Amino acid sequence: MSQTEDYILQPRGLTKEFKGFTAVSAVDRNIRRHSIHALIGPNGAGKTTVFNLLTKFLVPTSGKISFNGRDITAAKSAEIARMGVIRSFQISAVFPHLTARDNVVVALQRKLGLSFQFWRSERVLHRLHDRADELLGMVGLEHFAGATVADLPYGRKRALEIATTLALEPELMLLDEPTQGMGREDVELVTQLIRKVSANRTILMVEHNLGVVSTLCDRITVLQRGAVLTEGSYAEVSADPRVKEAYMGKAA
Repeated sequence: MSQTEDYILQPRGLTKEFKGFTAVSAVDRNIRRHSIHALIGPNGAGKTTVFNLLTKFLVPTSGKISFNGRDITAAKSAEIARMGVIRSFQISAVFPHLTARDNVVVALQRKLGLSFQFWRSERVLHRLHDRADELLGMVGLEHFAGATVADLPYGRKRALEIATTLALEPELMLLDEPTQGMGREDVELVTQLIRKVSANRTILMVEHNLGVVSTLCDRITVLQRGAVLTEGSYAEVSADPRVKEAYMGKAA
């Protein structure tokens, strides 16, 4: 495999300006295939803007984005989703009054290009139900298949969102603050789940919880004021005095 083939996502010179304000400045990165890569940084560092650029919810002012060696800079968000780039919130708006299984069936039908058609043949629906139950089992929800989503605890709802993401067969999953607002027990549950579903796929995540980042991530990019401050393993970036200054406001 060539060096280019080692990397699944490669932004080059990625820049976004808003009326003279530079939110993201000349970001160059190589996201390695089959890794878990985190974007971290203090508030206002540009993490969400980078995510929005990579998933085509924003158009870059300049720069280029390559996915699997293909230039996707001009592609629409729906196009890159079909290529296998799935951002969690794109399909994570679960239906609270449906069951967990039916939510996954919705995502499976979307993958097939269908709407949620309850009137389809029993044979077709049975096949979708089998796959839905398999996906629910992957995220530890096999005992919640018939539960109404509104009754699920918050951590279980996030697990269901990941199951619906997996239904779209992503090659690259982008997770935006997957543990935000969770208590310790739910954080541990979702952390274990992310590690499990990372097998044979790549995960790029924005995450404020540095405990989660240190546990999960192979590589970490630190952003500050829209630019890359440094990159490396958690041990490397956490020991960098520039990172400590960025987070704490003073040099360590």
